[in-house]
Amino acid sequence: MPRVNRTAVLSLLIVSSSVFLLFQLYYYRKYVSKPGPQILSRTGHLTTSDLQWTVKQFLMLARRFRLPLFLTDTAALTLLSHDALRQRDRLLHEPHCSFLCTGRPITSFALQASLWKYEPGFLSAAEQKGFELLELRGDDPRLASLDALSGQDVPLYFLLRLQGHIIQVVFLYERSGNYLWHGPLRLRSDMDRSFAPFKMFDFGRHAGAYNRPELILTVLDGLDVRIPRNVSRFLSEQRHAHFLECRYRDARNFLQLYPDDTSPEAVDFRRKVKSLLHLAARTLADLDVPFWLSSGTCLGWFRQCSVISYSRDVDIGIFITDFKPELVAAFRDAGMTLKHKFGKVEDSLELSFLKDDVKLDIFFFYEDGDIVWNGGTQAKSGRKFKYVFPRFSLCWAELLELKVRVPCETLDYVTANYGATWSVPVRTWDWKSSPSNVQENGVWPQGEWAELIQVY
Repeated sequence: MPRVNRTAVLSLLIVSSSVFLLFQLYYYRKYVSKPGPQILSRTGHLTTSDLQWTVKQFLMLARRFRLPLFLTDTAALTLLSHDALRQRDRLLHEPHCSFLCTGRPITSFALQASLWKYEPGFLSAAEQKGFELLELRGDDPRLASLDALSGQDVPLYFLLRLQGHIIQVVFLYERSGNYLWHGPLRLRSDMDRSFAPFKMFDFGRHAGAYNRPELILTVLDGLDVRIPRNVSRFLSEQRHAHFLECRYRDARNFLQLYPDDTSPEAVDFRRKVKSLLHLAARTLADLDVPFWLSSGTCLGWFRQCSVISYSRDVDIGIFITDFKPELVAAFRDAGMTLKHKFGKVEDSLELSFLKDDVKLDIFFFYEDGDIVWNGGTQAKSGRKFKYVFPRFSLCWAELLELKVRVPCETLDYVTANYGATWSVPVRTWDWKSSPSNVQENGVWPQGEWAELIQVY
């Protein structure tokens, strides 16, 4: 039997080990050290079960530091819908990770900031567990006002990365309109933009506003997790959560040029407007009819973060597709008096109610190609008018301690209605000729006036 050359064997083993280590280093740098959907398990295989392990490690930390978390991940919550539950066993290939393994490199949670005392030790403990961290902070808008243009610095997001997977924690703050708010996710210039696939985030592209959800504790993939009781409603809110902050700096500049009316009459009017707007919002919410600030009320919010004291009324818009026949009765039951009803559902419908000597005008909007419009009627002549706007989407805002919708493209909206000089107050206003977007739209047939022109 030939003698084995021990030196040659030793050299071969050293070379083989070196090649293997180099391969491991290459594999780590390519797949593990960079964010993305690739997740390396503890056994060295790419498997979704390791995502479950990552989430479990995070939830254990959260429980230790008493973070009041609930699941907000839209992909995971979608799997909890009734339709998805019926198909889950047929569609999912990972029976041990049916909800949290969504195929996305992100899992999102939220916490109500008022329920947790900020504990820096949580971040230190997360680092000890191997998580890489990114904390994003921003101004607290609850402390911003016309007097103070910036609020206290508060945490907005925690981002924790482990083995290529991102845990996103969204901080929800209570606002004066009795709703929850989160800020936009904005990176400072010195932050690592490769830390996470930011374009894939469901939360953070803009600020968001939510009703306070009722939460329940459930078990998902063997883990105790809180979720919204009404998952479908939360997902619908998330799709339409875009929030626009009042432009305090511009409003203060405006009020320096045009000081607000502080007379007792003006103060009383603003008080009545607040009461009327809150009452209208509750009434329409009971009917599940969305509305937005329109005309002068929208201009007041956009221009001066308040109502225009000399406008003497409140203006809101509703898409005609959301009209419900029981609307008039609901407003009467709420204590409002019907002042006039113009037009019909098919054309130029307009309602006006009165409460405490303040008028609420409801303009119904009709979609027509790339424009939308609402109608106007002159009672004594039957003349019809049309007010044309570019198409718009709806965002949330806050006015008079009320979460309320406004056109997201607010500048385009008010410019269409008030022209390029919208920032200059105009006390004399003719609704038939002053608006920039008004058009003649014919005359109602006199034989139909009794039905189409009703004044009370």
